[in-house]
Amino acid sequence: MERIILTHWNKQTGPEPIIQYPHKKPFPVKEVFLEIWTMHELDKENSMIEFVPEEGNNSYISIIQKFEREIYFFLLEFQKNNVIGDIIKESPDILAIISKNLIELINTNKITRTISEAFNAIRNYSKLDEEENLISFFRDKIKFTILQILRNGVISKSNLTHILRNEYGFSTINIDLILISFIRENLAIKKNMPGSNECYFLIKDLAYTRIPPKNLMKDELDDKTLKYYTEALKKYFLEYYNVSDIENKIIIQTALLNKDVFLLLKTLRENHVSVNDCLNILNNKEELFNELLDKRFIYESRGFVFILSDTRFIKFSPSYIIKMLVKRYNNQEISLNEYMTHLKLLTEQLNNHPKDIDYEIV
Repeated sequence: MERIILTHWNKQTGPEPIIQYPHKKPFPVKEVFLEIWTMHELDKENSMIEFVPEEGNNSYISIIQKFEREIYFFLLEFQKNNVIGDIIKESPDILAIISKNLIELINTNKITRTISEAFNAIRNYSKLDEEENLISFFRDKIKFTILQILRNGVISKSNLTHILRNEYGFSTINIDLILISFIRENLAIKKNMPGSNECYFLIKDLAYTRIPPKNLMKDELDDKTLKYYTEALKKYFLEYYNVSDIENKIIIQTALLNKDVFLLLKTLRENHVSVNDCLNILNNKEELFNELLDKRFIYESRGFVFILSDTRFIKFSPSYIIKMLVKRYNNQEISLNEYMTHLKLLTEQLNNHPKDIDYEIV
């Protein structure tokens, strides 16, 4: 993605570009805005249109928004035939929320910071794979706090915003964008409830754990190396205690929050590497290499490094919330409608898995 451009449509004089990010290039020529306006006029059923000029290397996606009786365009500029354009077009809900938030901040001192956040959010959303997206729920302090709050059961958007601002001191300018990420990963759903307006319900919780490697690469190892490697795996996982790992924050701090370590684990899932290659991935941090050996994330033998304990995310049904819902309803913290709605969402999941534990390893 090249840039975001916010434009006001003046009914007398036409397009008036307001702000863009990044700020390096001049605004597009007036003819581009006029073409986009014409396309919106011809397609009033859709708020989002795509414009591909015949000349030049750039394409545009435009979302039209009305605010205080004025008309605005939220433009995304990207290179033709760039895969990010396809990803952007597949996410109209995210773009609608971002554009609405930005336009409402046009005449405030928050617009400059918010447009840069929006640019990075859209660009990063298109780059990350599912695991990297899930890491953000533990890496990002606001996301992690929201996850903790949602674990207590249904909450309205207004109450959530109030708690984040007053109890945690978080700015909640992009609260809609953050909540969209929970919905996209199927962790939460949004419903409009009488008296509460927007409410959010946690339907899948997120955790992490160590698991044995899926591929031992038996055909590539000599018998002696394979024997010692297999014995090390059996010994470790027979004694493995997941709760201690989580309580001591070993997994999150050592593997998930360190991008180099996470990259190493993803590499080792495919094949073992030499010690030198391993150190290169870790940016030649020998102390980190030794820490991973000590904490049993990797195994070294005859100059090669293998994965000993992989780290994966688990999505699972948060049935524990049912007890909390009963308590919160009895304390009149949630309405009967909110209580019954969340209870139904959770019990439906349990009924769909009567004999098995409802979980998914990512």
